[in-house]
Amino acid sequence: MVLARKTIPTINASTIRWVWRKRQAFIPRIHKHAYRSATIGAMRKILHVDMDAFYASVEQRDDPALRGKPVVVAWRGARSVVCAASYEARQFGVRSAMPAVRAERLCPDAIFVPPDFNRYRAVSRQVRAIFLRHTELVEPLSLDEAYLDVTVNKLGLSSATEVAQTIRAAIREETDLTASAGVAPNKFLAKIASDWRKPDGLFVVRPHEVEAFLAPLLVSRLPGVGKVMEGKLAALGVTTVGALGNLAQDTLVNALGNFGRRLYELARGIDERAVCPNQPTQSISAEDTFESDLPLDALVPHIERLAEKTWTAATREKTRSARTVVLKLKTSDFRILTRSLTPSLPPSSAAELARIALDLRDRVLLPAHTRYRLVGVGLGRFEDHETTLPQPELFS
Repeated sequence: MVLARKTIPTINASTIRWVWRKRQAFIPRIHKHAYRSATIGAMRKILHVDMDAFYASVEQRDDPALRGKPVVVAWRGARSVVCAASYEARQFGVRSAMPAVRAERLCPDAIFVPPDFNRYRAVSRQVRAIFLRHTELVEPLSLDEAYLDVTVNKLGLSSATEVAQTIRAAIREETDLTASAGVAPNKFLAKIASDWRKPDGLFVVRPHEVEAFLAPLLVSRLPGVGKVMEGKLAALGVTTVGALGNLAQDTLVNALGNFGRRLYELARGIDERAVCPNQPTQSISAEDTFESDLPLDALVPHIERLAEKTWTAATREKTRSARTVVLKLKTSDFRILTRSLTPSLPPSSAAELARIALDLRDRVLLPAHTRYRLVGVGLGRFEDHETTLPQPELFS
């Protein structure tokens, strides 16, 4: 038998760099299809970690006089909204995003503390550093919550539950704050689970427990199911996830469109979304709520100022540009309007952004006496610079 002689390539620095670039290019494809491959092999292990009453807890940690008292993180004022409420304040019905004046009525003894986002960001960075000790697959949702894929963890801990316990213990020790965590086979289930034993709790949904866990839940617990969708489902005789799971996919799609297909999957605990670290920016915006309602004509300086603020934030995106300009308005009766435009070329300055936003204002055709309590200017549909540059003429 004659054996072919194999040539062994020389390994040098350039070869190693080439292999590393190929490996890095391949990683996102692995992450994107992680769930699909996991359903064939090992089941994914996903955590959702949520800091408990984060902003309020930071304030209570840093000021002992606030501990055990109803703390509301918000500026005082008729147009202010609650950023966070301590658990002592929540007992009175105070919740995030609630008008501050209503919070004050519900809890007259509440202590109002103005938010300090620089301090909250610093603590958030501490918490994220703890996450990264266990996995690089960390997807932040906000300053106080994140998804983690710990199907494989850096420390070689025996289970996702042990990872969650270790993370929560480190957060407590290093930040003097508490976090709740959910452990499940996917993001959808992990997020619900993290809320199950708040505050300072841990809840695990194992693969064989998914159906029993979901069945008694009200459909309002499903993402995307608000009051309107809840009413549509009630018209179909559905109030619980278990009842939703009894409906055929075609029935849901015919009644609810494409979202019916999503609900069909959620009712069965199916969520194929991967944990995506370092997600690219999709939109940037700035908005203001006024002390008193204003007519449309009076919004010009506010739109110009917000355009400048939005543009400053957008310039931090060094390799991507926004294609779409969005103007948001909220009327005195809380009706929300949006107007948007995708010009042939993205805006190139704050002044141009302001000009487009003002043009969008002219497309608002409500009666002249309408008053507005809020205005916002945003940029969306961020794309890489290469795709937003004008294409050269074929024959030039």
